[in-house]
Amino acid sequence: MADAGTFERHITRNDVPVMVDFWAPWCGPCLAMAPAFEHAAAELEPDYRLLKVNTEEEPTLAARYVIRSIPTLMLFMGGREIARRAGASDTRGIVSWAKTQITAKRAATGAN
Repeated sequence: MADAGTFERHITRNDVPVMVDFWAPWCGPCLAMAPAFEHAAAELEPDYRLLKVNTEEEPTLAARYVIRSIPTLMLFMGGREIARRAGASDTRGIVSWAKTQITAKRAATGAN
């Protein structure tokens, strides 16, 4: 779990994409997606960093990023949000979405 300080460090000081799962302990779909997120982390790391932010413990972060429904996955690159999606997903969906977003971003910026 990431608090605000950990979140900021990972988002701003990483050369790799960072995927963040905004969730809450009372959210059924969030809890159902948790194992898929862990499996996706095992598959994507070390090329990506994956964090979880509990919106109940970090309401300021949730407000800052205008999280309106959970779970919400956000993808950051170079300290900036490049994509987001709301709703639960399985491991394959999470991995595929992340890779597609990063490939599109790198193609758009001419990066590797």
